[in-house]
Amino acid sequence: MDRLLGSPIAAGLIGKFGRPLVTDAVREVLAELRGDMEANGGALVTAALEDDIIERVSVRLAKSAEPSLRAVFNLTGTVIHTNLGRAPLPSEAIEAVADVARGASNLEYDLKGGRRGDRDSHVEDWLCRLTGAEAATVVNNNAAAVLLVLNSLALRKEVPVSRGELIEIGGSFRMPDIMTRAGCKLKEVGTTNRTHLGDFAEAIGPSTAMIMKVHASNYSIEGFSAEVDEDTLAELAHRHDLPLVIDLGSGTLVDLAQFGLPHEPTAAETLAHGADVVTFSGDKLLGGPQAGIIVGRADLIARIKRNPMKRALRLDKMTIAALGAVLPLYGNPERLVERVPVLRLLARPAAELEAMAVRLQPALALRLGDAAVVACAPCQSQIGSGSLPTAHIDSHALVMTPAGRRGAGAQLKRLAAAFRALPMPVIGRIHDDGLWLDLRCLEDEAKFTAQLAALRLDPASST
Repeated sequence: MDRLLGSPIAAGLIGKFGRPLVTDAVREVLAELRGDMEANGGALVTAALEDDIIERVSVRLAKSAEPSLRAVFNLTGTVIHTNLGRAPLPSEAIEAVADVARGASNLEYDLKGGRRGDRDSHVEDWLCRLTGAEAATVVNNNAAAVLLVLNSLALRKEVPVSRGELIEIGGSFRMPDIMTRAGCKLKEVGTTNRTHLGDFAEAIGPSTAMIMKVHASNYSIEGFSAEVDEDTLAELAHRHDLPLVIDLGSGTLVDLAQFGLPHEPTAAETLAHGADVVTFSGDKLLGGPQAGIIVGRADLIARIKRNPMKRALRLDKMTIAALGAVLPLYGNPERLVERVPVLRLLARPAAELEAMAVRLQPALALRLGDAAVVACAPCQSQIGSGSLPTAHIDSHALVMTPAGRRGAGAQLKRLAAAFRALPMPVIGRIHDDGLWLDLRCLEDEAKFTAQLAALRLDPASST
C-alpha cells in the first residue's frame, strides 16, 4: 500500500482527487485482486502488477468523479419525457442561469428602491401579460402549486371536484391525497364519465370554499360522457361568491393547433372563461424550467403568497432566471418555434426526420455489422408528461433487429445497454422485436454519429 501510494502516478492522482479517495480506491482494487487470486487457486493474476493496479485505480477514480446527472440523447419518441428531464431549455435560459449562478444577484432586492424585493417580481409581469391575469406567483412544480392554492383558499373546508377528474399523476401522486395533505375536504360530485351542473350545485353548502376543475391532461374519457364547461361552472361559482380554481396540469401559453396538434386550453383562455385561479407547469408545453405557475385574481394570489408554505415551495435563483428568460420569448410569436426547443421538436416535419434516418442508417449498419439489421421505418412520437395523451405525431426511426432469432429478447436488451453506455448515452425503446431510435428529438446529428465508434457490443449479441 505504501509503495503504491508513493509512486509518481499515485502522486498525480492524489494531487487531483485527494489522498483519502486515492487510498480508498487502492484498497478496493487490492481487495478485488485478492478475490481474483482466491478464485484462481491462489495464482497471481497479471493485473497484480503494480503499474496495472495503479491504472485500475486511475480508471476507478475517473469514473467516480463523473457526475451522476448527465446529458443523454432522448430517442424514445416521447418529446417531454419525465424521466429524461422534460423540456429542453432555450439558449437564452441557459445563459441566464449561468449569469446568476456565478455570483450575487438582485434575487430579492429592489434595485430602484434600494430595499428588499420580491423574487416573484422577476416573472410576474410577463405571466400577467401573457395570460391576462391580475397577479401571479410561482413555486417549484405544479403539484406544489395545487397544494398551496388548496391550503391557502380551502383549509378545513370543502372543495367539490368531478369524479372524472380525480387524476393520478406520475409517481402515484393522486389528487385526493394532495387535497387531504392540503387540509381541505374533497367533495366528489357526478360520476366517472358524466358530471352535470346540478351535481356541483347540490354539493355547494356553508362549508364550501371553492369549486375546482382539473384538466384531464394525462388521460381521455370518450363515448357516453359529459362535463360542465368552464363558463357555466364559473357562473355557478360566482353566483355563490366562490372562486373557480382550474388546474391545467401541463398548461400552454399558445394554441398548439398551429403546429398541427389538437387544441389544448391555454391559461389565457381559461381565465377569460371565468376562472379565478389557474395553475400549470413550467417545464412541459411551456418549454421552461420545472416550476408551478399560479395566475389569477390579485386578492386570491395575495392570500396564496402570504401562506407560510410559500417559502418552503419557492423557486431558487437559477430557476427564476431560466423562467424569466423563457417568458419574453412568447412576446414574439413568429419566432417561437425557432427559439423554444420543445415547440421546435413538436413542429418538425416527418419528411425531415425520414431524410435524417436515411443519412444515418449506413453508418449505424456499418458499426453493428452482423449483430443487427438496421432499417428506416415510420413511427409515431408522443408529446408526453401528461400532455395531449391521445395525440401522436408522425415521425421516423432507425430500427435495429437482432440478426438471429434465438435469444432475440436478450440480444435487444444487450444492444440497448450498449447504447446507454456511450459517452453521451442514447436512450431508445424496445418495441415490436426491435430497438427503435425515434429521431424527432435528435438535433445534433454529427455528435450522434461521431460517438458510434465507441459502441461496444457484447459478443453474445452477435450470436
